[in-house]
Amino acid sequence: MRRRDIFRLSLAGSAGLFGLRPVKAAAVEEERQKVAYHLSDLDKVGFVLGNIKNHYEGTGGKVDIVLVVYGPALAAFKSKSASAAISSRFSGLVRDGLTSHACANTMHGMDVALTDLLDGFHAAETGGVVKLAELQHQGYAYLRP
Repeated sequence: MRRRDIFRLSLAGSAGLFGLRPVKAAAVEEERQKVAYHLSDLDKVGFVLGNIKNHYEGTGGKVDIVLVVYGPALAAFKSKSASAAISSRFSGLVRDGLTSHACANTMHGMDVALTDLLDGFHAAETGGVVKLAELQHQGYAYLRP
């Protein structure tokens, strides 16, 4: 009698687990990732753009990515001096849906206007670090490669 009760209990538990799996999987598939990338190091520009490209590919584009650039890294995005590789990669990511913010404090310090940067940038008027904190508050995952 005891074996029969154990069998019934395990059967009921297994059915419950199988019943929950499709619901969980469906909920995850519908949810878009929200990610904020932090970029301030000039020597990491290519690396971060590569990470963002991989992120789009790895999620099948089901991700909202915001890039916040400040400090020395912003120099890599000046339209007159940006390398062809950076310019091409960045414009491709913008076409994929990348939203980019340039720190207004850094732009002021470098005497750079938004029009001096590659197309696709918005000004982070309150500053890059403040923008990152705002994005985290909105549920964005923070990544600093």
